[in-house]
Amino acid sequence: MKLDFPRYTERLGAVSIHAVQRIYELDSGKSKGFLSSHQTIKKFDYDEISNILHDMAIIIPVKEEKLKLLEGVLSGIPNECLVVIVSNSPRSPVDRFEMEVGTVRQLGRFMDKRLVMIHQRDPALGDILKKLGYDSILASDGKVRNGKAEGMVVGLLIARMYQKDYVGFIDSDNYVPGAVNEYVKIFAAGFGMATTPYSNVRVSWVFKPKVRNNSLQFSKWGRVSEITNKNLNALLSNITGFETEVIKTGNSGEHALSMPLAESLHYSSGYSIEPYEFVDVFEKFGGLFASQYPKMIEKGVEIFQIETRNPHFHEDKGRAHLNDMLEAALATIAGSKACPAELKESLEEQMAQLAETKSHRKTDYRKKYPIIEPINTVPGDDFAKELREKAETFSRFGGLR
Repeated sequence: MKLDFPRYTERLGAVSIHAVQRIYELDSGKSKGFLSSHQTIKKFDYDEISNILHDMAIIIPVKEEKLKLLEGVLSGIPNECLVVIVSNSPRSPVDRFEMEVGTVRQLGRFMDKRLVMIHQRDPALGDILKKLGYDSILASDGKVRNGKAEGMVVGLLIARMYQKDYVGFIDSDNYVPGAVNEYVKIFAAGFGMATTPYSNVRVSWVFKPKVRNNSLQFSKWGRVSEITNKNLNALLSNITGFETEVIKTGNSGEHALSMPLAESLHYSSGYSIEPYEFVDVFEKFGGLFASQYPKMIEKGVEIFQIETRNPHFHEDKGRAHLNDMLEAALATIAGSKACPAELKESLEEQMAQLAETKSHRKTDYRKKYPIIEPINTVPGDDFAKELREKAETFSRFGGLR
């Protein structure tokens, strides 16, 4: 892969937020070195990318996805990666989860890929986490809460169990396996450019096509992304005193974290997880408040945003789904300790307008989007032992134990 170095960087305390980077070649060849005097382009040899992928887990949260879409996503993930599928699909009246397991088992015979699957609401999983004192992810029934973020955090715990250095997240509703392949290699390129062990790589889609008037329209931004990015940039601008538009990936479902950073972050429930990562990084490492992580402050945190070459074709889940995503993002920013009063008022007005389209009941967003504790509070060896012994839905393929 060949891409440019960051052309511009916003800095907040120990946090560096790099402007969107452009890819010039998806495959820049096997040859070593770079036969040019350019100092603005970074080239990754195939072996460099492959070595990083060996240390990476790709987490796929699934809920009632079309099996053909799941097959396509799995086919696009490079073989070097460990794949962790966390499903929250219904088990009755038709057992969708068993259908997913059957699909993955059959594909696994031909792919020779290392795959792990678990159901998010496995009762044993909830019991294990409760026993280990990690109850911020649990619902009142003792099982892991419903929600995308909760599934992603379960995936993080499993990736750490297999001692992976990097974790990437891919949504399961992608129609283009080649785009999935590009996302994973973008993750690897970002980690290869990082100058700190604490890094976050976020995908910026070049286009998100929509069908309008029987033809494809290649839109640059969706409504939710545009509003989320605008408000995250407003938060950053208010903190620094200088207006900026550097953040372009506030709702990026396709993103990756180095494990040392992933272990240290809090996570916000449901669809608020992606924008909350920005908020949590600002609060922990932006020099705004006292930090419990002096080593990370010393090394710094880098956020990369890398634009794809493939457009992003995904399942259209309707306006209600988009409104839920937008509400989650706005509530997350408004709830930040760093959010100034004027911006908070603006965010509350935007949420009130959304509420008019849904219901007139006042919402307690702190209860609706609870915060999940960092996974570094979970004893890794104990979690692994208990999961292998007790979780009925914990399936492994490709020689994993």
